Amino acid sequence: MEQADYQQLNGIALAYLGDAVYEVFIRQHLLSQGLAKPTKLQHIATHYVSAKAQAALIDLMKQDDILTEDEWSYFKRGRNANSHTHAKHTSVLTYRISTGFEAMMGYLQLAGKQDRIEELAEWCIQQVEAGRTKHEN
Repeated sequence: MEQADYQQLNGIALAYLGDAVYEVFIRQHLLSQGLAKPTKLQHIATHYVSAKAQAALIDLMKQDDILTEDEWSYFKRGRNANSHTHAKHTSVLTYRISTGFEAMMGYLQLAGKQDRIEELAEWCIQQVEAGRTKHEN
């Protein structure tokens, strides 16, 4: 996709792609850990990809100051986008923050920043596995 094209996409469209990008990375990670049973994979994956987990990761990213100005900009685009859907088991705020996380990942994918996606996804995995992603909402 041309740079100008993805810069015009709304936050929901970016999040649509970013959700898939991050989910594939997590699935590959879990399979590489030797997990193979679908129900176990799905259960463990939610520790990484749920709205609560992604909101907690954003909190940690802010705390650890690891996102660039552009990445924060795309996060905010997703967080502030008008969505007509919401998660069943989380607050609206948590869902919006999660949408921002996914929009940022979508932006990185469309910008061709695979190395950065990998860097951030690996960082996220480390945070989840270290138990740093407890989110109160």
